Amino acid sequence: MTAPLYRIPGTTPATGASPAGAPSTSGATSGEAASPAPRTVAEVLASSQVEAVLDELERELVGLAPVKQRIRDIAALLVIDKLRLNLGLAAQSPSLHMSFTGNPGTGKTTVAMRMAQILHRLGYVRKGHLVAVTRDDLVGQYIGHTAPKTREVLKKAMGGVLFIDEAYYLYRPENERDYGQEAIEILLQVMENQRDDLVVILAGYAERMDTFFRSNPGMSSRIAHHLDFPDYAESELLEIAERLLAQQNYRFGAGAREAFAQYLAHRVRQPHFANARSVRNALDRARLRQASRLFAERDRELSLDDLCTITEADIRASRVFAALAASVTTEAGSGDRSRPITGRPR
Repeated sequence: MTAPLYRIPGTTPATGASPAGAPSTSGATSGEAASPAPRTVAEVLASSQVEAVLDELERELVGLAPVKQRIRDIAALLVIDKLRLNLGLAAQSPSLHMSFTGNPGTGKTTVAMRMAQILHRLGYVRKGHLVAVTRDDLVGQYIGHTAPKTREVLKKAMGGVLFIDEAYYLYRPENERDYGQEAIEILLQVMENQRDDLVVILAGYAERMDTFFRSNPGMSSRIAHHLDFPDYAESELLEIAERLLAQQNYRFGAGAREAFAQYLAHRVRQPHFANARSVRNALDRARLRQASRLFAERDRELSLDDLCTITEADIRASRVFAALAASVTTEAGSGDRSRPITGRPR
């Protein structure tokens, strides 16, 4: 007995037709001259303005060269497929479901948003919006709760991109009463049968995603593109910090940039470091310290420079430096107490 096909209300079946929004080559409506379908890459780029999105992605994200190149490769594939379609060579939309793996704060959500724009401009999705969810948005707490939740999310995402963060939490084999598998089965059918109107991007830590795909081969077989997002180098994190400050009309004062570089050198080695996300949080705390410092000077007229400058002291007041100083003091004291009587090197 075949499993029922989940069709989201308000959507059309996948028929192998042209991608949504693709230029029609069947002729003009009455009284209108048919515009010729693009026949060159330049014409497709000009009509879709996809290159503007790629350039914006390049400017917006620091580093991530392999990811940016892969996105450009996918865009190139879609452009060529559109030219093939215009000549009657393509019968069905390519599979565009993706897997983004990497640590937190490496730009996965940002790239997913830009990918949605690219797909929309090239006519592969109708709307180009991004719906970002986690397990809690898809899986219910009791029998009969999961299917309606999952269908409602899919209905919202139709015509765009569904981004499922930490997707491996959908599968919990250790819990026999878990309903995540029901959500996976619905997703699998929609990813296959309505792939001309929805692109699904699964995201999470690389090792856990590998385990998830091994446990769910049906899901793995539907993923056409795997993108790995590397951690940022310390120099890239420092550049991200300067960009974030500039966006909010702040800047590093004398010695502050060097202090933040030292902060990063220690912070990246500590638990729960989340790349650009941790950089943003650190700068938010530095802004709080700057505000408290200026707030205490109630009678002084504050200049533009005062209001825009993060000082070295604002950075060095971080608990990271306090913990480092305490660690050095403890190690020095411990070394003195444990020095061998004989004086032999240890």
